[in-house]
Amino acid sequence: METLSERVKSSGAIALVLFLVAIGYWLLDAVFNLPEEVQRVRVGDRIEDFVRWLRDAIPAFFDAIETILGNPIDWLESFYAWPPVIAFAIIAAALALWLRSWQFAIVAVLGFLLIDAMAQWGRAMETLALVSVATVAALILGIPFGILAARSQVVSLMVRPVLDFMQTLPVFVYLLPALFFWGVGTVPGAVATLIFATPPGVRLTELGIRQVDQTTIEAAYAFGATPNQVLRGIQLPLALPTIMAGVNQVIMLALSMVVIAGIIGAGGLGNEVLRGVQRLNISLGFEAGISVVILAIFLDRMTEGIGRKASRSLGLA
Repeated sequence: METLSERVKSSGAIALVLFLVAIGYWLLDAVFNLPEEVQRVRVGDRIEDFVRWLRDAIPAFFDAIETILGNPIDWLESFYAWPPVIAFAIIAAALALWLRSWQFAIVAVLGFLLIDAMAQWGRAMETLALVSVATVAALILGIPFGILAARSQVVSLMVRPVLDFMQTLPVFVYLLPALFFWGVGTVPGAVATLIFATPPGVRLTELGIRQVDQTTIEAAYAFGATPNQVLRGIQLPLALPTIMAGVNQVIMLALSMVVIAGIIGAGGLGNEVLRGVQRLNISLGFEAGISVVILAIFLDRMTEGIGRKASRSLGLA
């Protein structure tokens, strides 16, 4: 393992190199008075060329993604909208009663009835369908990468800057290539949501597995357990509370991004918020926003309840 002093030295060396490069570039510009076209580093042009090349090189790949994400979203929209509102609210209350408490069951029923009373039910179900698909896809990608990062320092070092890039890049930038590949609709919104929501799943899965007591792991190896047995029987169960916190964060980020994705025609409550902003319609904007809040609170409490139930069944709480 790299010590703290070694990390400080390596970071200092990198900073020194970057400083010298910056000074050299400044001196070159000062001496030769470089024109603006030479000074500018056209990173954006190269990225645009790469995106265009991807679209032309592997169109079948993007068609497959459209099918993989688009069909489940369409199916879930129909499924969520199929039962009457009161039936959906009763089912939600039953889940809330089982996972949380009777008080929250009442809150859930009142919340969903309020969404219907504000005439936002159909849009809310569209948003819920998109969030469901994007969350599942983000977890399918995120949890395995988190496991790999926890078991390999090399993978962890490679994944970390990618996650930093995904989390710090302005969210609207995700919409540009998504629009370019799939046009306006729910699929580009789902892809942008997937990219934005995946990092917490990776980070918290890795963190949870790394926090497992090494003594317990060494004891398992001493009794002849294989690495896969240790992962399935010890590391994942003990890391479950942290992993569930990651699931919760993935859902919350997906819900926040879905609203932004309304700009590119993803539909749902995001489209209603956008219409409210465009028309300065405070009523419409707040009704759609309150509906988003109700969905967020319900999903947050449900995932928290699932985590608690799982922890209790494993004897961790």
